[in-house]
Amino acid sequence: MTGSIAAYRACELVRDLRSEGADVVCLMTEAAKKFVTPLTFHSLSGHPVYSDPFSEQEEWSVLHTTLADRADLILITPATADIIARLAAGFASDLVTSVALASHAKVLIAPAMNDNMFAHPITQENIRKLRAVGYGFVEPVKGDLVCGRIGVGHIAENPAILQAVQKIL
Repeated sequence: MTGSIAAYRACELVRDLRSEGADVVCLMTEAAKKFVTPLTFHSLSGHPVYSDPFSEQEEWSVLHTTLADRADLILITPATADIIARLAAGFASDLVTSVALASHAKVLIAPAMNDNMFAHPITQENIRKLRAVGYGFVEPVKGDLVCGRIGVGHIAENPAILQAVQKIL
């Protein structure tokens, strides 16, 4: 999860994924923890939540590569313009980007952001770059945005995200 108000939607999605038999391990950026707590995702997933790539409390010596190797799918939801840009540029500046870059698993991204940010040519170029290397996207929809407008940037509904996950797996 990344730092978007849409992080609350990931709570139900974790529950839905588990009900379909998925073993869900949650990673959160520091910004994501401003919206929903790791305890929530720990409770819903049944696993510890990871966010600090340098934590000495983890059971593995190289956390990002261990998590990367265990993943069948990396689902980044909600995905901000920031995380999309950092992935497109190849940055590994937090645990989420480090795991995505270190993994051979498929990556599925569900963007959530302001409509102007989503439509911005730089964001669209970053999405094209990620698609070119095989990243999948669940397109945002037209809906209520936190800024008070209605526009394309509202995160896709959970059934659409779940369906995209099922199609990949």
